[in-house]
Amino acid sequence: MSSPYPQPPVPAPAPARTNGLAVASLVTGLLCLIPPLGLVLGAVALRQIKRRGERGKGLAVAGASLSLVVTLLIALGLVSGAFGKAWDGLREVRDEVASSGSAFGLRAGDCFDQPGGVVEEQEVERVKHVECDEPHDAEVSGRFRLQGSEYPGADAIEKAAEERCAKLDEDYAMDTWALPADTVSYYFHPTVESWRTLDDRTVTCALAAGSGKLTGSLRTDATTLDPGRLTFLQAVNPVEAVRYEQPEADPDTDLKANTQWAGRMEKALGAAVERLKGHTYSGAAAGPVAELGEELAKARGLWAKAATAPDADAYWERYDVAYDAAPLDLGREVRKALNLGTTPPGEQAD
Repeated sequence: MSSPYPQPPVPAPAPARTNGLAVASLVTGLLCLIPPLGLVLGAVALRQIKRRGERGKGLAVAGASLSLVVTLLIALGLVSGAFGKAWDGLREVRDEVASSGSAFGLRAGDCFDQPGGVVEEQEVERVKHVECDEPHDAEVSGRFRLQGSEYPGADAIEKAAEERCAKLDEDYAMDTWALPADTVSYYFHPTVESWRTLDDRTVTCALAAGSGKLTGSLRTDATTLDPGRLTFLQAVNPVEAVRYEQPEADPDTDLKANTQWAGRMEKALGAAVERLKGHTYSGAAAGPVAELGEELAKARGLWAKAATAPDADAYWERYDVAYDAAPLDLGREVRKALNLGTTPPGEQAD
């Protein structure tokens, strides 16, 4: 079965390369590293871009401009004695530019728009930070750093990104039933140029709108959930994760794969029951949680029988009974009581 959110095309480098000196000029200007150096790098980059037909003219101009401003302010400060005040003002501008314009500055919880949207494959240099309560293209779920000194290649990076980002997405947006139906997993990864010139090793993961815009934060994790809701999602989410791992081959073709999967379902259901018992629910949630615990315990026993089916016919018979005992919408009443999403991902897709 497919995952709750389909994997969209991954941003890939465009045919035209971005000039490395243009990127270095911008970084030098943003970080105020040896201001005259940013000017030199920007000037050389502009000549190379014109001659080679590369991308990055805007980066080179921005880097050279920032470096020029810093250089002039330093000279002014040394002459007038107003260096400290000028530097403080420049630093505020620099921080604002760095936080609002660069894809490198994205952090978990940031919402942003991307030129051209997030559906088409493209190389991204700049994004626009947006307040999460305003319409936006995507929301960052986390980041991780790639290891090694040599560029591993796009295929290897994409494989790692798909695995790691899926986990970061799950941990960031635990209430998967509250996600918009067309939410997709999305990520930025280093290019050859950024790896070599900027020591870029970071993959930035995000949840994005497959069409239209997102409105409001998708974040539902330990930082936003109370103990009752957090415990519930920690209990049921692993069950849903195993459910989506159902083998593609039916038991007539691969009985072992299906019985092993049924065994994982049994273990996940058992863990869910124990976790729910570990938290005391009160008020409107108390009754539905107790009923859910009983249903999960019953389903656990039925999945245990499916896991020991001696042949395909026996498996199908036990599978049907086990599945009916723990259907996709199991726990809906608890979700209502806890004010969580109430539409299963499967029904959203329909």
